[in-house]
Amino acid sequence: MKNIVVVIAGPTASGKSGLALDVAEALGGAVVNADSMQVYADTPLLSACPSDDDKKRVPHYLYQMWSALKNGSVVDWLNEAEKVIRLLWFQEKIPVVVGGTGLYLDNLINGTTPIPETSAEVRQKVAVLLHEKGVASLHAMLQIYDAETAQRLSPNDTTRVRRALEVFFDTGKPLSYWHSLPKVQKLPEAVFYTVKLVPPMVELEESCSRRFDDMIEQGALEEVKKLSLLGLNEKLPAMRALGVPELLSFVRQETSLQEAVSLAKLHTRQYAKRQRTWFNNQLLADVLVEHRYRGEKDLLQNLIEGVKKLL
Repeated sequence: MKNIVVVIAGPTASGKSGLALDVAEALGGAVVNADSMQVYADTPLLSACPSDDDKKRVPHYLYQMWSALKNGSVVDWLNEAEKVIRLLWFQEKIPVVVGGTGLYLDNLINGTTPIPETSAEVRQKVAVLLHEKGVASLHAMLQIYDAETAQRLSPNDTTRVRRALEVFFDTGKPLSYWHSLPKVQKLPEAVFYTVKLVPPMVELEESCSRRFDDMIEQGALEEVKKLSLLGLNEKLPAMRALGVPELLSFVRQETSLQEAVSLAKLHTRQYAKRQRTWFNNQLLADVLVEHRYRGEKDLLQNLIEGVKKLL
């Protein structure tokens, strides 16, 4: 059996999770998560994690694996994904990787920049500088050490400015140097079969709105109330998940529920549009699906046949 990895990619509410589930079931495989919010355990409803019934149909991996306290990175995810994919190959199961996080999928398929892991001491040093001087000062510092990276980063981009300084302080080389090196494949022997869903925006907008209403009905507000009690830093990824900041405003009595839901839907539509643009322009695929997946048997059968040709 060849080292096949099926990748199903697309924006939020495009039906990709349903398609991944059907494909994995038909192939006797397993679903592997590539969504940067579904990795967190605290908001399964708001991040649209698989249901218990879904998990009974086929094995699911890398869902809800981290606490909201973790500031997970693409490297963290990639390390876990490599382990799971190799395990599934060993079990002679086909991994069906599904998600809307383009950075995860790009690094999995095309390789990752070989930047060394920075030390805890350096990360702490930069964190102190950020706290004392602010991100604008760190950006000015970056202009001295790595003008090329500073040029392409916003002075307000706290995460990336901090990361660039950490890399320079730890390695003595600018981030632009590391990006100039050839990418490293985690799974060089993998044979990828990639499917991308890019439905029209009108269809996505309707689906996003309807799904958010369903999330509220199922108890998403209670998820956010529990999250608010943890007192977490609001810059953590789990605290920035779609719907979380808006519903937190309601929980804190800063806005009405109607206003919070309306704003969350707007931000979800905007995010789906950005995802759709990225997948349209950046991700090469073997199969392009230009509508939302609704369980069409002919589409599913064509995909299964496409995968089987690689076996």
